[in-house]
Parts: sequence; C-alpha cells; structure tokens
Amino acid sequence: MIEKTKQPLNVRIKRAFRKDWQLFLMCLLPVIYFIVFHYLPMYGVQIAFKDFQASKGICGSSWVGVKYFKRFFESYQFWPLIKNTLSLSLLQILIGFPIPILLAILLNQMKNQKFRQFVQTVTYCPHFISIVVLTGMLYIFLSPRTGLINNLITSLGGDAKFFLGQPEWFRPIFVLSGVWQNAGWSAIIYIAALAGISPDLYEAAKMDGANRWQIIRHIDIPGIMPTVTMLLIMEMGKVMNIGFQKAYLMQNGLNIAASEIIPTYIYKIGLIDAQYSYSAAISLFNNIINIILLVTVNKIAQKTSENSLW
Repeated sequence: MIEKTKQPLNVRIKRAFRKDWQLFLMCLLPVIYFIVFHYLPMYGVQIAFKDFQASKGICGSSWVGVKYFKRFFESYQFWPLIKNTLSLSLLQILIGFPIPILLAILLNQMKNQKFRQFVQTVTYCPHFISIVVLTGMLYIFLSPRTGLINNLITSLGGDAKFFLGQPEWFRPIFVLSGVWQNAGWSAIIYIAALAGISPDLYEAAKMDGANRWQIIRHIDIPGIMPTVTMLLIMEMGKVMNIGFQKAYLMQNGLNIAASEIIPTYIYKIGLIDAQYSYSAAISLFNNIINIILLVTVNKIAQKTSENSLW
C-alpha cells in the first residue's frame, strides 16, 4: 500500500487560493477594515501612560506611568460613573435580554402563519429607526406640554411630568425604549435556532400528550440554550460599553446625575476638553473590565454547561 506524501503548507495554500480565489478576495476587504480601524489604532493606546502633546507626537511625549489611572480612580466622579454605567447595562440585560427569547418562543408556537409574519414584521421594524429619530420621538411623546403620555395622564386627573428631566425616570425610559426598538430584531436569531430543532421531537411530544408549556419547557428552551449562552456571554463582554449616542442625546442638565456614563464622560473630556491621555486611560480601563467579564462569564459557562465561546 502506497502512502500519500503530505504536501508542504505553502503548496496547499497556493492550491486553495487558485481553487477559491474569489472567496479570498471577498474576505480581503473585511480583513483590511479590521486591520486599519481596529488593530493599527491599538498603537495609540500607549498615550494612556504618557503626557500626550500633539506637538511632540506619541513617541515624543513623556511617560507618566499610571498617573491618569490614579487620577480617575481618585476622582469624585469615579463611583457615580461606575454606578450609572453598571445599572444601565445590568437593567438592559435583565429586562432586554429575556424578552427576545420569550417573543421568539411565542412566535414559534403561533399556528396562524399570516398573523405570525405580521407580528414579526411589526416588532422588528423599529430596529431600522435611527437613534436620533428615536430620541426625538421620546422628547415628543414625553413632552410635559404636548406629549401624548402627559396628555393621557392629565386627562385622568394626574399632573404632567417632565420625564426626561428627572433622573429617576432616565433608566426606565432608556431601557424600555431600547427593548421596543431591538426586541423583534434580536428575536430573529432565536427564531432561526428554533427552526433548527427537529420536527420529530415535536411530533413525539404531541403523541405523548405534552401540552404547549411542556413542549416549550422540554424542547424549545433546551434547543435554543446554546444560542442563549453564546449571546449572553457576548452581552456580558460589553457591559461597560453602553450605546454612547442614545445616552448622550437623552442627556440634559436635569438628568445628568443618572445619565452621565463612562462613554459620554470619555467623549466630553477627550474630544471636547482635549484631555487625550486622561480619556485614553479611562477607555483602556473600561475595555479591561469588559475583557475580564467576558473571560469570567465564559469560564463559568464552561463549568456549568457545555456551551462557551472558546
């Protein structure tokens, strides 16, 4: 029996490139994008440890070590920023993460296909509304004088409120408006996961006399659990990176106590006040926390289940 000699790696690469050069060409643009806009800018992270001056450049600026990290940790704004950022992120996960799962399961159980398609279309359409337009809608609907919500409250005998001007209302409005905008779109991936479950399982369950709740509990939920685990790990990996744009647009002088989060603070001190080293240090700290959370949650998922990112 003649054994086939294993070809060198460079020969195999050349053969694969000649065979599928179109696929390699398609991958080239995304690779260039990530290199140019994600990896090359990492060189500038070192300004977090320097007293950066634009006239001297990154290399010419003097090293100051962890000076700006200490400044942030000792700042009176440190704990309020951490509290606001974590509270918004955790509320988004606690409220916003389960709702798309529930919506996908309910849509999967609908027998009327036309009504199901209608509900799915209505729920994911808000995803295509821009953040700027969504924020404008919130200001219009919640206006203390002409807003629909306040008109309803006053018609029932209540007093009009400036919801976006009260810190205690900022978090509920931020989270619930995000759920309304993204729940239908986020449910699509769970619907796809449910579609991958074998129909034989449903038929066997019905033959055994299982009701809808039992089917959901013993077939639907276990079937999408790997997808749920993966997405939850990725959500935990961006806990400290709440959407800057929406928080900044909803922010005003009255609700600043609850709306000032780390991304908006970095924008103000970095781009407006031109404190580049200080803002870079805060951003680096923010990303380190995200990496720690991502690795920790992934490790927990490995130990508690068979599903993890790596």
